[in-house]
Amino acid sequence: MFQRILVALDHSESSHSVFAKSIELAAANKAQVMLLHVISAINEGIPPPMYPMPDSLYPMQHEALIRSTAQLFSQAEGAGLEMLRARDAKATAMGVRCEFTQHIGDPGETICTIARTWNADLIIMGRRGRSRISEFFLGSVSNYVMHHAQCSVLIVQEALVTAGL
Repeated sequence: MFQRILVALDHSESSHSVFAKSIELAAANKAQVMLLHVISAINEGIPPPMYPMPDSLYPMQHEALIRSTAQLFSQAEGAGLEMLRARDAKATAMGVRCEFTQHIGDPGETICTIARTWNADLIIMGRRGRSRISEFFLGSVSNYVMHHAQCSVLIVQEALVTAGL
């Protein structure tokens, strides 16, 4: 049924469930899997650099901030590639044809673009279950993908822990 499955992964706990579900479906359908990680400054906790006015009195602070931001992006890139390589090896060991890619940008837009250019017929991704306020300000990647993807989308729901209920 599905031949090309795009799997959107991040560093969240639910990412393990997303990966497991994708390998299960890929093995059952003898499908090829593309693992995708998108580096986003907001999701990686990287503060945007503040750009000084042309007549700034503190150019050294600005340069230090730019170097710090670049270092944080480099660390995020390394951590993402490490995660993708480990999951690629695990999928391959389980007999699933797998490849991976990592991009920098808006997660929702990037997932839809990669799915379209790679000709995916299914996108598997997680949902963080953000609060309504958080979702209002940060947006929902899964909601964006569901409304903009040109193929089927499977959302693996993160188990919500409720205290006392």
